[in-house]
Amino acid sequence: MTTPVPTSQQSWKGWLTSDRPQSRLQARCGRAYIIWQRFAENRLALAGLAILLALLFVAAFADVLAPHSPVQGDLRNARLLPPGSAGYLLGTDDQGRDILSRLIHGSRLTLFVVALVAVIAAPVGLIVGTIAGYAGGWIDGVLMRITDIFLAFPKLVLALALVAALGPGIENAVLAIAITSWPPYARIARAETLTFRNSDFIAAVQLMGASPLRIVLSHIVPLCLSSVIVRVTLDMAGIILTAAGLGFLGLGAQPPLPEWGAMIASGRRFILDQWWVAAMPGFAILIVSLGFNLLGDGLRDALDPKEAGQ
Repeated sequence: MTTPVPTSQQSWKGWLTSDRPQSRLQARCGRAYIIWQRFAENRLALAGLAILLALLFVAAFADVLAPHSPVQGDLRNARLLPPGSAGYLLGTDDQGRDILSRLIHGSRLTLFVVALVAVIAAPVGLIVGTIAGYAGGWIDGVLMRITDIFLAFPKLVLALALVAALGPGIENAVLAIAITSWPPYARIARAETLTFRNSDFIAAVQLMGASPLRIVLSHIVPLCLSSVIVRVTLDMAGIILTAAGLGFLGLGAQPPLPEWGAMIASGRRFILDQWWVAAMPGFAILIVSLGFNLLGDGLRDALDPKEAGQ
């Protein structure tokens, strides 16, 4: 069956909001349009989305936007200059390096950490949770006890222990944060799976001869995605803070990489007199973390099935 293509803005809106979609594509586009409408009603969520888009733009064009080198400084003429100095909008650090340029290039490291942790931790937690919820019995017990072991330790403490064992470095920091981040996603996926494990459509798929693995991957995992995506978005701020904490302690990105946590650590010696050295990267962490929190709150409201039914 072919879906008719709308020819005007009004027909596009009617096509997207139709209560009788004529194809799977039309149904998916209509659902995405409704979710976007609910999301756009939240001004704070739009502000969070704007912050995230700005971060992506800055990271993508860091080489063009940065006025100076992020790793080379001028110790003779530009050491610890205050904000607003000639050519240095946010001042310089103790090595004579431009703080603004280091913040711009540091956005790439922040996105690198956030993206890799999300790519590693979310699928692991989703698969573990859905398998535990669908299989039940001793499989559920074993997987959930392993999850409880990871949840028993504070995330930062466990990440510190793992990085200390693996060695300092941005790659090991990402791996440590990912290992400590997957248990909440597993708990959410398991709870979602238990709500429809005995549903009629699951029974129908079983009668058609689908294997348990296919049922989990093709029918249960897609139903858990929205909840996991919302939780991942809300956890981004915590991931950024954990990465900054590891960098602050010298276990994350190593010098001369412009990692925001490491920048705060190098500026704490000058916090009283040259406050901008530590305050500027701290302010960057605050803004980006706030943006992810606002975006996560907006996605949670937009994807809430209770809101969809109103």
